[in-house]
Amino acid sequence: GRRTQLLKGLPATSTVEENAAAGVSVYNFNVTVSPLSSEGVAILPTIVNSNPLTEAFDIESKGDLEYRVVTTGNPVLDYETMPKSFDLQIFVEDTTGRTDLNILTVRVIDKNEPPVFQGNMAIQTVMIYVLEGTPVECIYQVDAADPENAELKYSLLPAPVPFVILESGAIFSTKEFDYEKDPHCYFLNITVADPHGLNSTKTLNINIVNINDERPYFTIKQRIYRIPEEQSLGTIVANITAKDPDDEDSPSRLFYSIQSSDRYFSINPSTGVLQVTGRIDRDALPLRLHPNISVIVRVEDSTSGGHASEMEITIIIDDINDNPPECNPSTFRKEVNENTTAGTFLLDLRNYCKDIDVDPSNNQFNFTGLSGFGSNNFALESTVSGRLVMTESIDLENTAHLGLEVYSLTVRVQDIGCPNYSNIIYIYIRIKPVNEFFPVFSNLSYEFNVPEITKVGSSIGRVKARDKDWPPSVITYSIVAGGGIRDYTNIFWISPTKGDVKILARLDYETTQKHILTVQASDQEKTATASVTVNVLEVNDEEPVCSPNFYSFQIPVSLAVGTNINGFRIECQDHDSDPRSFRYFINEGTVS
Repeated sequence: GRRTQLLKGLPATSTVEENAAAGVSVYNFNVTVSPLSSEGVAILPTIVNSNPLTEAFDIESKGDLEYRVVTTGNPVLDYETMPKSFDLQIFVEDTTGRTDLNILTVRVIDKNEPPVFQGNMAIQTVMIYVLEGTPVECIYQVDAADPENAELKYSLLPAPVPFVILESGAIFSTKEFDYEKDPHCYFLNITVADPHGLNSTKTLNINIVNINDERPYFTIKQRIYRIPEEQSLGTIVANITAKDPDDEDSPSRLFYSIQSSDRYFSINPSTGVLQVTGRIDRDALPLRLHPNISVIVRVEDSTSGGHASEMEITIIIDDINDNPPECNPSTFRKEVNENTTAGTFLLDLRNYCKDIDVDPSNNQFNFTGLSGFGSNNFALESTVSGRLVMTESIDLENTAHLGLEVYSLTVRVQDIGCPNYSNIIYIYIRIKPVNEFFPVFSNLSYEFNVPEITKVGSSIGRVKARDKDWPPSVITYSIVAGGGIRDYTNIFWISPTKGDVKILARLDYETTQKHILTVQASDQEKTATASVTVNVLEVNDEEPVCSPNFYSFQIPVSLAVGTNINGFRIECQDHDSDPRSFRYFINEGTVS
């Protein structure tokens, strides 16, 4: 086409500040068209080339063939990093075919820009984590740059925070942080400024990280507990609670244990519930003497190598009435003489009974319920004393008591407190007979007639004695006088138990016609005597005694019949026969 001066005001040189926003006007120019061009411009003014190439500029119409060069904002012009000057070739063509091409030189003017953060702070809010207890040290290095390479200064807000920033941009803590006492989070506004006062600010978020550096502590105030003895297994005594300062924002994960060896209690390692796991008998040793149980409870924040605290709690065991009174022995045997006077003291039961409950309110007891056959003869002085006494004299010979020698009694020993535990005491009272009466023979005297030929060992009679004592006394018989003859101390014997009188030697009427004996009856304490007369009855039991008992003589054969031979005559005697009663005969031999 034909080149004609259509672009009025070009070529030209213009300036624009770096970092200009999109739409900033750089340069204004007009288009002059031919009078023959009734329709104006065929091709609008256009940047057809640039040196160096860029899309940072564009042309906008202002109307009435007025135009301006503006920034596009893409890219943003940067004096420090981009070319300092751009040659823009602007082309235009009117409707008659005329064209024009001119250059607009745009120089970029340096502008004092604020410093720019680099690294993570340039694109996000930086989160810094600092462990509690960390010594004072550098926790972060701020990195910033000035487009004009000016020297920068750093500052932080708010001022009353435990951090400082050095000229180098290094941020230091100024203290050791304690998570449990200090804020958990700090928001720091970091400002970097150039010498002209331009600045940039970014936020730095510093979080204090909790570590396990604190000992757990018990939150319960109570240290002394009281429980009754004999609690069932599993009974809860106390709920031990603790907290770990390291776990303020969440439930504490703690572990409980009992340090001291304990056979009575255990603790749930997770919940801290202290409960009964063994029998607790206040009345047995060692609790009988020392009713306070000390338990060392330990709480740890880790099962291995953590922090721990210990606390001593005291559990006082209270006595309850859980034992009946006991008597040792529980069976008594007592002998009492008959006719013992009423009111006589027999037995003090309290000396043999006790209640092992420790508390006096639980170990008091009394005696009640005296019963048993014949118990009306006895009484307890009082329910408290337990003293058993006679209320009536017992005479075994009395028909009201006849035959009853042993009285079986029972007494109930019972708690005064509640519940009323009790036991039974068995008492056997034997009424000991007293030998009150002398034996009495059935006859004042006895007379036995005994033939003299009665065999030795034969019973010739019986004596009988008894006394009024009950039970009947055992009577023993003996001969205390009489019955002796020349060769024998006593020819009589009496059965000690039956009273049978027997002869020990042959009786001889011819020697002694009568024996008088004194027989004694004894009940081992008292005696009585009776006279026994033994009449010996005569019996022809003696042989005649003749003299001579041997004789020899001769007679002539012619001696006449009836002739006395040589004047021979037998002389005979008999102890138990009159000679006049004798009869003589030849027993054996020649009958001549």
